[in-house]
Amino acid sequence: MNLYTKTAIFILLLTVPALAVAGSYSKSKASKDIVDTARDAGSFNTLVAAIQAADLTDTLKASGPFTVFAPTDEAFAKLPEGTVDELLKPENKDKLQSILTYHVVPGRVMAEEAVNLTSAKTVNGNDFKITKADGELMIDNAKVVKTDIMPSNGIIHVIDHVIMP
Repeated sequence: MNLYTKTAIFILLLTVPALAVAGSYSKSKASKDIVDTARDAGSFNTLVAAIQAADLTDTLKASGPFTVFAPTDEAFAKLPEGTVDELLKPENKDKLQSILTYHVVPGRVMAEEAVNLTSAKTVNGNDFKITKADGELMIDNAKVVKTDIMPSNGIIHVIDHVIMP
């Protein structure tokens, strides 16, 4: 075996495991669904609790695809005091489902597509308004603050207010 062959084998032995590790990292990251992605982010605790209270966990873990306009914990905190606690009560499950499904659009809507729309039909059957104001993408009264988070079963766009049907 010449030096060139030995060097090539050595490089190959170093590269293949590194590629395998990188590939498994990408795969594991992409295998998280909408609910797991939101939970693991740490800034959607209220949203995840609401999804659970509304019995929408299985739906948002399904294959989809769905586009979720996800309000942060800070967005939920902007609601009048006591609103979240009231919505999480079992007797308000239908209302909570309606609010949460107003944040979900069937299919995958990337940010570059959303900026060309004026409205979108949500899973709850109502349309929300999409506008561009001062260079910001708005969904009803909520500003989109982060776009194109890619869980395995859709897309998440982060918004700064809870939108109401």
